[in-house]
Amino acid sequence: MLRVAVVGSGPAGVYAAGALVDHGDVAVDVIDRLPCPYGLVRYGVAADHPKIKSISATLKKVLEGPAVRFLGNVEIGTQLTLQDLHRHYDAVIFACGAAIDRRLGIPGEDLPGSFSATEFVAWYNGHPDSPVDKFVLDAQSVAVVGAGNVALDVTRMLAKSADELRVTDLPSHVLSVLADSRVKEIHLLARRGPAQAKFTTKELRDIGDLANADVVVDPAELELDEASRQTLAEDSRARRNYDVLQEWAERPTTTRPRRIHLRFNLRPVEVLGGSHVSGLRVERTRPDETGNPTGTGLVSELDVQLVLRSIGYRGRPLPDLPFDQRTGVIPNSAGRVLQSGEVVPGEYVAGWIKRGPTGVIGSNKGDARETVAALLADAPSLPPAPVRDPEAVDRLLAERDARVVPWQGWCCIEIAEAELGRSNGRERTKIVDREELLAAAAGAGTG
Repeated sequence: MLRVAVVGSGPAGVYAAGALVDHGDVAVDVIDRLPCPYGLVRYGVAADHPKIKSISATLKKVLEGPAVRFLGNVEIGTQLTLQDLHRHYDAVIFACGAAIDRRLGIPGEDLPGSFSATEFVAWYNGHPDSPVDKFVLDAQSVAVVGAGNVALDVTRMLAKSADELRVTDLPSHVLSVLADSRVKEIHLLARRGPAQAKFTTKELRDIGDLANADVVVDPAELELDEASRQTLAEDSRARRNYDVLQEWAERPTTTRPRRIHLRFNLRPVEVLGGSHVSGLRVERTRPDETGNPTGTGLVSELDVQLVLRSIGYRGRPLPDLPFDQRTGVIPNSAGRVLQSGEVVPGEYVAGWIKRGPTGVIGSNKGDARETVAALLADAPSLPPAPVRDPEAVDRLLAERDARVVPWQGWCCIEIAEAELGRSNGRERTKIVDREELLAAAAGAGTG
């Protein structure tokens, strides 16, 4: 029987595990540094998108299968090294995502009140590594920099009322902060024009249906150059997005308590402030001959007290593995890890750490299948692991004082979160504190 470790329990890792066990005669250990599975489905997808989060039901079927073990709260590089993995598994698939946000690279970016969207998303999704007091929404005006779905998620969460959010599984402290939010104006800024925005149309339409906020679009910022007109002619998603934006540009505003300003062809050039963010200097852009945004010298200032950048992600290096600092991925060929251009036997990648932060959740399925196909093709020539007893991994982790959360432990966490939700008059409330998660996994309640 082939023994494989999959590092990461988000969609990419679980899809890889599923493809492996579908092949038959394969045993898979899915290892995650967090006590809870599902990766960005739990800690990245906004709480008010239950249909997207429902993908966890599909992932659950894989993780509770007889040929798969979930080993949560185990960190690679400390509790298990790469050498340990090679000793106990015939092959390893790294599917650990792209967790680092990209920076704007402008003056003032590190001022208090300037954050990455990654930090804000982790906070409102109850990530155990995010301090509960990370955000206090006393700003009245916010700039969200980015033109993708994460920027829309952040904007939507800032714009919704407490009543709209109370039906979600948001942690109690997050719900309290959002309920007390003073935010009135949200400026969503895109460096490029409306034809180049990366939003999916459904996500875009969602912010236009908010009961608590008007959407404001300046018709002048919807003017198109020839290249943009060509984009709309060739790209149906871009065309649908543009139609939505045109509709909003013609729609009168109401007396809703918040406003979302969708702005295009603007790039941040400086975060302003002394001890805290007090504004954002932006420059009007236009496309150059290659279609990339270039500055025009026309500068203005936005009166904002909070800046959230959402301009992409990149992977982080893993101990003893090659890493391309330029692209932010582990070098690979069809999922096979490459060291100095040569294939490393028994090492594979899937998901964002393989291809970069592109696509939607479903994109990881085909990506994982490609990696698994490569692994299975290589299997006859892979050197077998010296230690083949699954319990040997358990003993090693116990020797290193790892507080492993098995699948049954995760099931206990789910029960505890449901109980916590009922006590708050909600269907479910996320547990945030790692110690409370581990106590719940051990059946000791939530503290």
